[in-house]
Amino acid sequence: MSSAPPYTPIACERYSELELAIVRGQFLRTHWRRGAMDRIAIVRPLDLRTRRGAEYLILRDTAGRRQWWRLDRLISFEPVSG
Repeated sequence: MSSAPPYTPIACERYSELELAIVRGQFLRTHWRRGAMDRIAIVRPLDLRTRRGAEYLILRDTAGRRQWWRLDRLISFEPVSG
């Protein structure tokens, strides 16, 4: 069984931007990587948590599923206007 690569913290400024999006209830357009796969998705961030030495964004996807994404796999994000 393979283990996840070591966690690399994201910049404090980007972490703060995620916190602000959560407080404002903003949806985000995200670009993230999982293994060799890149995805673009619109999500609603709910919370930030630390678990097993890594930081995670807890979110709800467009299908209403709750997910945990490791922050160092998040390539970019921006608020969705509308």
